[in-house]
Amino acid sequence: MDGETMTSEWNTPVLELKNLTTEFVTKRGAFRAVDDVSLELHAGKTLCVVGESGSGKSVMSRSILQIVDPPGRVAGGQALLHRHRTARAGAGEETVDLLKLNPKSRAIRSLRGRDVAMIFQEPMSSLSPVHRIGDQVGEAIRLHEPVSKKDARERTFELLRKVEIPNPGKAIDQFPFEFSGGMRQRAMIAMALACNPTVLIADEPTTALDVTIQAEILDLIRSIQDDSDMAVLFITHDMGVVAEIADEIAVMRFGKVVETGDVYDIFERPQHYYTQRLLNSVRELDHPSERRLAMRKERPVGAPCLVSDNVRKVFGGSKSWFGTEVEGLVAVNDAELELRSGENLGIVGESGSGKTTLGRCLQRVHDVTAGRILYTDSSGLERDLAPLTENQLEQPWRDIRTVFQDPFSSLNPRMTIGQIIAEPLVVEGKLTGPQIRERVYELLELVGLPVSAYMRYPHAFSGGQRQRVSIARAIAPNPRIIIADEATSALDVSLRTQILDLLLDLQERLDLSFILISHDIAVIRYFCDRIAVMYRGRIVETGDTETVCNTPQHEYTQSLLSAVPVADPRARGQKQRVRYREAI
Repeated sequence: MDGETMTSEWNTPVLELKNLTTEFVTKRGAFRAVDDVSLELHAGKTLCVVGESGSGKSVMSRSILQIVDPPGRVAGGQALLHRHRTARAGAGEETVDLLKLNPKSRAIRSLRGRDVAMIFQEPMSSLSPVHRIGDQVGEAIRLHEPVSKKDARERTFELLRKVEIPNPGKAIDQFPFEFSGGMRQRAMIAMALACNPTVLIADEPTTALDVTIQAEILDLIRSIQDDSDMAVLFITHDMGVVAEIADEIAVMRFGKVVETGDVYDIFERPQHYYTQRLLNSVRELDHPSERRLAMRKERPVGAPCLVSDNVRKVFGGSKSWFGTEVEGLVAVNDAELELRSGENLGIVGESGSGKTTLGRCLQRVHDVTAGRILYTDSSGLERDLAPLTENQLEQPWRDIRTVFQDPFSSLNPRMTIGQIIAEPLVVEGKLTGPQIRERVYELLELVGLPVSAYMRYPHAFSGGQRQRVSIARAIAPNPRIIIADEATSALDVSLRTQILDLLLDLQERLDLSFILISHDIAVIRYFCDRIAVMYRGRIVETGDTETVCNTPQHEYTQSLLSAVPVADPRARGQKQRVRYREAI
């Protein structure tokens, strides 16, 4: 192919969105979730669409294939698919406007999966739980191509091998629940690639995955794209991922595209104030909080107040028919950890590493199988929480409180904000009704919410505001220790720094100590003084946050840090991946 022809094909888009508008009809009228969006996708290129929750990214992607859930509907615009790069279209070029096709027609069904394929965010809800992986991938092939069941199975085997699923001959007959999160996402990718699509739409395909698995999935999509010259529309809110894979960026806010451009131009010279704010939020998390560092100089951390001494937690142990012990799942294995007064301690690791279980053991929500949990109260008295009964734990439970991951599911939708925050005070039974109300008003002010929130319900608030309510509830009984379990992972990046700064503010005012459980290294680095790294129930490394992040000693920590994408496209490809394989 000569240079002139190649340039022509690169410049011609594979998919064009022109003035795409999608509405949701409500009692108050039509709400435009996607408002006059125009974008272009080119062969072999990746366009990343970024923006916070509610910006319209996912609705825009679903609109292309007309799979928007009711009461949503595509109200206008065009989605022009240019099929000039595929032999299926015959000689010359064929252009199809996807939005003119009936959403239930055979015409658009023939294009879904064959020419335009989609990977969804949560593979467990996208895969059928009652059908084998091989049957689901094979169905995508047989739906679009006249092949036998045997040929489809052979193609499925090759696809599973291509996406690097271990032992594809066995995996082809397994069910989704037998796969890990990363394996399920690989199966979804195999299904999407079954018919060699011209365009791949990936809607936050790595959001629910650990950082090491995310890195593998991104490498996989990139290698397949290089082989097939496929155009990729990648939707994400992770600017590190964008810097790693994007050729071009489109920034969405309130349903509109506010800025588009080359990845280097957007990162180095963002024009729109919203893009600037988004990038500044990301860059803030690249460094330790200056507020925290200043606080430590004025008020150094004190003596240990909560210590885990060889804590072990096993789920599901039992005795066999022959009377021998059958050990269950070892979720926490001989964990040794100490939290000092006024300190922020981070616990980091992948899903299933035991972080949350350890946090619940420290609070004694879970009984421990072995070991001691030594808590020093405000009077200096040290107690072992491990053997205490529920009645004996009343005061420690007031002193050690939790902020949960999901502010949507952790608040009772039938209770007002005032009732939610007041609940621990009512249970404590030390204050009268008027005193409780005054205390709730004070707590609302502390977390930056108006007093008018008292009589409103959780659905009336954003995710960040709901997390502030969760924090207010946690600090209501004047605790000494807060365990924040992935407290910012469900929030947009611009809200994360706000919530972390709020926690630092409360620490300074109320003399709190924090255990922050997270898989996000940037959040840990910003907020925590020390860090403990967990792998398969064990703590494999502890130390000062900067020391562990800059010079990790354990191979697993090195693997974890090497997989974290850097929010700078100039650093693309400079990081050497370390893959950790535990010796058996």
